[in-house]
Amino acid sequence: MIKNSSSVRKIKILALAQHRCNMSVFKVQRVIDQIRGRSYEETLMILELMPYRASYAILKLVYSAAANANHNMGLNEADSFISEAKVNRSTIRKKLRPRARGRSYTIKKPTCHITIVLKEE
Repeated sequence: MIKNSSSVRKIKILALAQHRCNMSVFKVQRVIDQIRGRSYEETLMILELMPYRASYAILKLVYSAAANANHNMGLNEADSFISEAKVNRSTIRKKLRPRARGRSYTIKKPTCHITIVLKEE
């Protein structure tokens, strides 16, 4: 027997930043760990006051997720919270740096994927 519970749907809004975050995964992870599970307003206050460079990229992504929720689903940002926030490794961009005697060394620039999922309370 299947019980039909309340018809309240949990809507998930996803915002994804791929290849735009030119930082190491570990630097972004320490900021992501601070905002996971918090409300939207609390997340904005935390990210604006954090001294890390990664917080600006995550702040833009949280704004984008809230704008997606408002525009596409008609949801209020004040009622949402960060249900899922994760960071994954991406490709490593390589540049060549000229050195003495015509040689070159590679400079490795790590990138990452950031995923933010908002849910309505």
